Amino acid sequence: MASDLLVDLQDDLAGEDTPNSALDQLKLSPMEDKQWPPDDTASLSKSETDIAKQFGQGSHLKWDDPYYDIARHQIVEVAGDDNYGRKVIVFSACRMPPHHELDHHKLLMYLKHTLDQYVESDYTLIYFHHGLTSENKPSLSWLRDAYREFDRKYKKNIKALYIVHPTMFVRTLLILFKPLISFKFGRKLNYINYLSELEDIVKCEQLVIPTRVRDYDEKIKASLKPTAQVPRSPPSSPPLPHQQFGVALSELKKRSPNKEDVPLVMRETISFLSEHGLQTEGIFRRSANVTLVKNIQHKYNSGEAVNFSQMEDVHLAAVILKTFLRELPEPLLTYQLYNDIVNFHNVESTSQVSAIHSMLKTLPEENYASLKFLIQFLVQVSAQCEVNKMNNTNLAVVFGPNLLWGRDAAMTLSAIGPINNYTRTLLDQHAEIFSH
Repeated sequence: MASDLLVDLQDDLAGEDTPNSALDQLKLSPMEDKQWPPDDTASLSKSETDIAKQFGQGSHLKWDDPYYDIARHQIVEVAGDDNYGRKVIVFSACRMPPHHELDHHKLLMYLKHTLDQYVESDYTLIYFHHGLTSENKPSLSWLRDAYREFDRKYKKNIKALYIVHPTMFVRTLLILFKPLISFKFGRKLNYINYLSELEDIVKCEQLVIPTRVRDYDEKIKASLKPTAQVPRSPPSSPPLPHQQFGVALSELKKRSPNKEDVPLVMRETISFLSEHGLQTEGIFRRSANVTLVKNIQHKYNSGEAVNFSQMEDVHLAAVILKTFLRELPEPLLTYQLYNDIVNFHNVESTSQVSAIHSMLKTLPEENYASLKFLIQFLVQVSAQCEVNKMNNTNLAVVFGPNLLWGRDAAMTLSAIGPINNYTRTLLDQHAEIFSH
């Protein structure tokens, strides 16, 4: 029976027009809820909810934007960086409405439109499969066209595709698409059975994971036999005496022999990058060897000396800098400024510099000094953008989500856009903002 089904599906795939009838025969999920839920906005922070109301419920775009009717469903999201310094794009199947409510071709164009902002950097794609039903699943021909539509520009820098809660449906599709999928791309595919497994890849609290997906994850974990229970993450251990990563800036200042406002990791990475990285094309867009990143972090946390010049790896130092900022217990721009920054687009252009002055006055000394040190360095990077291809806009896209996130740490396009715009203004107006 299973082999017959595969033959039928392969025949369908080979044709120009692929009917949905064969796809309907595949079981989508062993515990699938057929009821259609309302839009999931409960997990948004207050600021993000305010933005959603301003632009349209669930959307970071205004109602007259050509992609508004797609964006409002929040099927595609961007969620900052993963643990390896790569941008994270999230696709949630459960947020896809029934066929008659969604233009699938337009969805494909919107996905490309979103990726276009990030494909020049290394990125990770996370696909939440739960919630794909017979009412909302696309046709095989659409999937085939989608894979073909994403040319080398999109495939080159995707470093991993994680399929969360895969079912026989997904596994069968990958068998069928095997002739189309290159060996190199196939190695980037990974199955994630439980949300806890994502912790090795990205901080889950940074993702806006749909409630249906979380509930389903709890349900399948509860259905396991006691001997097969998914192990809980071990409690976090107290910081080491010399620990640098994941430690508050105020504490790092106290530990510093000279009570330096700018922490050691930032001083050393920026010093190395200023000397060796300013003309490196795509600086801050590439990821680094995971083992090397963990090794450098361990050295810093153990109080060992780190010499980037010996390693001669610009991208490693760049990833370490971003990782340090991302792992701060509170973002460099602080939770206190979150609401002001995500609503900064409401400030008149003539008043923006003075508004930023007022905001930055509220920062602790070490936060202000570290921000100024970082921005002045990034201005140096941008000054050589003709060589390194990193202008202020590109740098803002890279650093915005590493400078600020909500207290719940969840990132969505509705928040990332304003944060990136604020970061770009810091770079554009740095001379006036940090003049005194």
